[in-house]
Amino acid sequence: MERHILVIEDNPDIARLAALHLSTLGLQVQTLADGRAGLQAALAQPPALLVLDLTLPGLDGLEICRELRRQRAHVPILMLTARSSELDRVLGLELGADDYLAKPFSVLELVARAKALLRRMASLQAAAPAAVVQPPEERLAIGGLQIDVARREVRAGERTIELTAKEFDLLLHFARSPGRVMTRLQLLQQVWGYGHSGYEHTVNTHINRLRAKIEADPNQPEIIQTVWGVGYRGCDARERGAPLRAAAA
Repeated sequence: MERHILVIEDNPDIARLAALHLSTLGLQVQTLADGRAGLQAALAQPPALLVLDLTLPGLDGLEICRELRRQRAHVPILMLTARSSELDRVLGLELGADDYLAKPFSVLELVARAKALLRRMASLQAAAPAAVVQPPEERLAIGGLQIDVARREVRAGERTIELTAKEFDLLLHFARSPGRVMTRLQLLQQVWGYGHSGYEHTVNTHINRLRAKIEADPNQPEIIQTVWGVGYRGCDARERGAPLRAAAA
C-alpha cells in the first residue's frame, strides 16, 4: 500500500465518516475494526498517520500504542477517546500518542489535527538529510534542566527525564523563548500546528503531565509558570520563581 492513513475504529459509522473526510488530505485511507489486525497492519506497512480508537476488540488502543512505541515505530498517533475517559487520555499520551480527540468530535477538527500531524512529520523527515550531514549541536537549559535537541533528551543533573514527543516539543518551545508569555491558543498554533479556540484543554493536559515530570513540586511550578488570565511562560535558564500574575485577558 502507498503512503496512507490507517483508522482503527470498531464503530462503522465513525470509521466511515473519518475515512470520508480524511481522504480529502490526498492519501488513501484504510479502516480496520479489530485491534490485533490494526497493530499488524501498522507494523507491516507503517502509515503516514494512525487514527486510533482506545476501545477496540482484540487489543485495545493503549496496548497498540505501547507496542508501536516499544518497537520504535515512528508513526504519528491521533487517539480517539470517550469524553469521560480522562485517565485513558493521560495514559495514551504517556505511552507516546501525539494528540487526542474526544468523542463526539467535529470532522473539521479531526481533519485539522490530522493535517497538523502530517505536516509535522513531513517537516521532520525533510530535516533528516541535513541532520545526517551536519548533526545539530544545539543544547538549551531551562530551570536547571539540560535539553539535548539533537538527541531529544532532557536531563536533570545525572537523571534522564523520559518525555513523550509532544511533551519534549512543548518544553523545547518554552526553552527557546525564555520569559515569553504565550497564550494557550498560541501554543496550539506553534507546537501542535493548529489553532482552534475551544481546544485549549489539549495544552492544559500536556502541561500538567509535563510539570509532573520536571517540577520539584507540580503544585508550585517554577520551570513552566502560569501567568494567570493569560497563559504560560518558561523561566530563564537560571530563574526559579513563583507563578506570575497578570490582569485577565
